[in-house]
Amino acid sequence: MNEYLTFFANHPIMMGIWLVLFFALIYNLMQSKFAAFGRVNTQQLTQLINKQDAVVVDIRPDADYKKGHITGAKLLSPQQIEQETLKGLEKSKQNPIIVVCQTGMTAGKSATKLAQSGFEQVNILDGGMTAWTSANLPVAKG
Repeated sequence: MNEYLTFFANHPIMMGIWLVLFFALIYNLMQSKFAAFGRVNTQQLTQLINKQDAVVVDIRPDADYKKGHITGAKLLSPQQIEQETLKGLEKSKQNPIIVVCQTGMTAGKSATKLAQSGFEQVNILDGGMTAWTSANLPVAKG
């Protein structure tokens, strides 16, 4: 035990980095445990679309959407979701909703807002469109 204390005393920057990483890991685990939405991978997304009529909501910028998106995805900006301008999405409140961004990192806020707006089964695509295209799954353009 004495060796650990000596090591930490001699390496305060490394100790700080380890503490930040530890608390970031704990925060991430707690956030995913209590989040108002779930996470799905590309295979689960495909099953939700085929078996449960899931609705895919793409929150990327219009230019990225036009370059390639999941077939049937509805384009909504995070601002539209925040203002609850949902362009007919309201009639799908019981269907699974999957929010897709570029890498899966920015979809959480929009997914939380949709869950707060009464959507019952909100998920985000882990890895976003990057994961979708990496899995060589089809994309629609335009």
